[in-house]
Amino acid sequence: MPISPLVGEMSGRTEGGARVMVAEEGFEPPTVAVSFYRALVQSGETGPIEALIEALMTLGLRPLPVFAYSLKDPVSTGILESVFSTLKPDVVINTTGFAVSAPGADRQPTVLEANEAIVLQAILSASSREAWAASSQGLSARDLGMNVALPEVDGRLLARAISFKTAARYDALVETNIVASQADAGRVRYTAELAANWARLRKTSAGDRRIALVMANYPNRDGRLGNGVGLDTPAGTIEVLKAMRAAGYPVAEIPADGDALIRHLMEGPTNSGSDGKIIRETLSLSRYNSFLESLPIKIQDEVRARWGSPQDDPYFRERVFALPFARFGEVLVGIQPARGYNIDPKESYHSPDLVPPHGYLAFYAFLRGEFGAHAIIHMGKHGNLEWLPGKALALSESCYPEAILGPLPHLYPFIVNDPGEGTQAKRRASAVIIDHLTPPLTRAESYGPLKDLEALVDEYYEASGGDPRRIRLLSRQILDLVTDIGLDRDAGIAKGESEGEALKKLDAYLCDLKEMQIRDGLHVFGVSPEGRLLTDLTVALARVPRGLGEGGDASLQRAIAADAGLGGGMRGYPLCPAEHLPHKGGDRQVAWASRKRTV
Repeated sequence: MPISPLVGEMSGRTEGGARVMVAEEGFEPPTVAVSFYRALVQSGETGPIEALIEALMTLGLRPLPVFAYSLKDPVSTGILESVFSTLKPDVVINTTGFAVSAPGADRQPTVLEANEAIVLQAILSASSREAWAASSQGLSARDLGMNVALPEVDGRLLARAISFKTAARYDALVETNIVASQADAGRVRYTAELAANWARLRKTSAGDRRIALVMANYPNRDGRLGNGVGLDTPAGTIEVLKAMRAAGYPVAEIPADGDALIRHLMEGPTNSGSDGKIIRETLSLSRYNSFLESLPIKIQDEVRARWGSPQDDPYFRERVFALPFARFGEVLVGIQPARGYNIDPKESYHSPDLVPPHGYLAFYAFLRGEFGAHAIIHMGKHGNLEWLPGKALALSESCYPEAILGPLPHLYPFIVNDPGEGTQAKRRASAVIIDHLTPPLTRAESYGPLKDLEALVDEYYEASGGDPRRIRLLSRQILDLVTDIGLDRDAGIAKGESEGEALKKLDAYLCDLKEMQIRDGLHVFGVSPEGRLLTDLTVALARVPRGLGEGGDASLQRAIAADAGLGGGMRGYPLCPAEHLPHKGGDRQVAWASRKRTV
């Protein structure tokens, strides 16, 4: 379907390549906008866009090709706003590079999401297909920066590289090869299917959506079911189920709390085994074989070579796979299977070459086939799907995350302070990352021998300037206690160091230790901390500077110190009780905080 004016109009199609779709009465096909650079039209290099349009139409979608000089250009964005306000795309596939927002700055909404559409990022790669196929990275550094990292700043969801550069023909007049972008049929098809499934999710009412929630299990034992870093995953899953029910999803018989959910799941198969368990969901051997045979031959051969036949899988019994699922109405909750059997779960969890067993494939085959999931939610950092073998990004059909999950909408609540591992899920499993809070933070405080030591240090400063003999006694008592509990090494006190210097280092160390931030419980997804936990967390967040630490981005300590007129006098010292501040000119620094009080 040529859309370039250099090719010319085709019979029965208007300029621009739009074609009227014939749909069943009462059905309005979803609209998928495809945005690309104007330069492609001007140069006649619209082949990949045309291939994508054809793939979308084959799936019963209504493509809306739109081009722009730049998404930052006011004229271009004005035209797109006008088009989108009228035609309202359900999904947008964007092929332009870079970002509207600047990294590190406040995010600027883009015209692409004006209709609250999901925006998929498809890549017109500057590399050859041969280089991509041979690369474990998947894309060059240039493509990674322009077409992946920067678009992520705008919140776009990475799909696939749909075309690669090739020497299309030799031009005798200019005596060189004319390089063109050639579409990859498989990558175009996957991107179109991903767009179709997001459109299907949007068009389906909440009451008819079939959603699966998958909880991680690392390491693979029952004591770690629903493990998520910093997250009370079972309790958070209950909150999600409640919110879904309130929004009209077909949820029923929600367990009373996270503990009840785990007890219910443990009655069925877990990664510890299925013997003697209640088998709620199964996948027949014939259905599994159909799924396996639909995967690339390379994957079939590797799984069989590592794990034998499907009948050898420990979760295969009586001609079916026993699956770790439980239904709550029409919503499915499951335990993500292990990446293998009789192996070290910690060593293998992130293994780049360990192929998953048949039981693992059967788990996702059931979600995609028997259950017919509209979307899958992996609850909490982190599962193992995004660590399966394959390219780092711009996956092929032979990469395990794609082969197993397929083009399904994928959501992933993930702890906010680990964007690195969250990026794995974004780039390798096309996951929409939903950041959640860290656990509530609080001050470590002092306890045990450290509290006794702190009391002696307080007593030492109280005695300073008043009773020299008492000071010498306390000094020796403090340093002896420090040596006995081995704290001298931690505090950086060297042998033979003067008592004054040793006490100074100890004072700073105790203050740092006491003010250290530690977790106070786990975060529950969808629930904000309250009371003391909220206060402590707010203080912990305000204690550290933001950005360059200037003006309103300064830490809470700096702000209080500035208000107290201390200015640079506090620089370099933690916010400690005043008597723990270093001496200045023989006298203790003027206290701005009362004794034994900190912020």
